[in-house]
Amino acid sequence: MSSRFAEREPVDLDAVADELYGLRPEQFTAARNERVAAARSAGNRALADEIGRLRRPSLSAWASNTLVRARRDEVEPLVGLGEALRRAHRDLDAAQLRALVHQQRLLIGALARQAAQLAADAGHPLGQDARREVQDTLQAVLADAEAARQWASGRLAKPLTPTAGFPATSGEAPPRRPAKPDRAKRPAPAEAGKSAAEQRRRRELAEAREAAEEADRERAARAAQAGEAAQRAEEAKEKAAELRDRVETLSKELKGAEADLARARSDDRTAREETRAAERRVRDADRAAQKATRRVEELSGDG
Repeated sequence: MSSRFAEREPVDLDAVADELYGLRPEQFTAARNERVAAARSAGNRALADEIGRLRRPSLSAWASNTLVRARRDEVEPLVGLGEALRRAHRDLDAAQLRALVHQQRLLIGALARQAAQLAADAGHPLGQDARREVQDTLQAVLADAEAARQWASGRLAKPLTPTAGFPATSGEAPPRRPAKPDRAKRPAPAEAGKSAAEQRRRRELAEAREAAEEADRERAARAAQAGEAAQRAEEAKEKAAELRDRVETLSKELKGAEADLARARSDDRTAREETRAAERRVRDADRAAQKATRRVEELSGDG
């Protein structure tokens, strides 16, 4: 193979994955297949199988990978912001969370625009759905440490899904823990009425938040199903492209074989015609020899 991927034996899966996921989407499949072939030629079938399982990234996943690779200095700020958001959420620190949510909106907006610009500069402008998937991936980075690790690797094959119910996605900070009541001090009747109303409001707010979180979980589940379906469709598209390439190759080979067969048949006809002509010349020569022999015999008898 003439490709730069086939010029050397693959070292390990990490090195190959770093190479492949740094390519443009249309280059991925051919390069992966070449690396699989190189690993098999080197006798490393296990590595070849692992490379063969690497999936071509979706457009939004490729854009996210491109962002990570082109803007390495932006990776740590987003990962650090996610850690701070999760810590503020655990501590129920409303003031801190509000400030961090503001930072989140600014940073995610800036990074999403950078990803879209990088993709457009590379000849793959992002549509509305792909832009939303890039933003969802960045939200997932803030919500989950494992998602942040996957994103920072620059090897995503599909977009990440934000954790359902994570408050940073909605911008709403959780309430502070209520202070313990002073048992020695009884509230006045008016205060007691306000307290009951406040408790009802808090209960309704908690129920509303629970319903919202359930809706978020349902949305995330549906988004995950849609993502899986999209990935299967992408894999089927990729397989169809590979089979189409194979069919084109076989068609060219078939046309070449048919041309060879036609030439062979033509050569066969020519050879048979030449054989028949040679046989006729042999018969003519045989008759001429017999005639000459008879003439010699006749002349010999006259003498």
